[in-house]
Amino acid sequence: MRERIIRAVAGSLVLISTLLALTISTNWLWLAAFIGFNLLQSSVTNFCPLEKVLCALKVPSYTENGPL
Repeated sequence: MRERIIRAVAGSLVLISTLLALTISTNWLWLAAFIGFNLLQSSVTNFCPLEKVLCALKVPSYTENGPL
């Protein structure tokens, strides 16, 4: 569940920042770039800030209860 939430939040924020860049200011693309960088560093270091937040909120992961 935790992994699905992380992907949904990242994808939603990229889409929102793209929409804001098209309608308000191209500076919103920095948010999409930050999210992309965070996803890249997460794949290398296995550290994701959102995952730490979800762990603190006791959201289960796939390894704890199997895939849905």
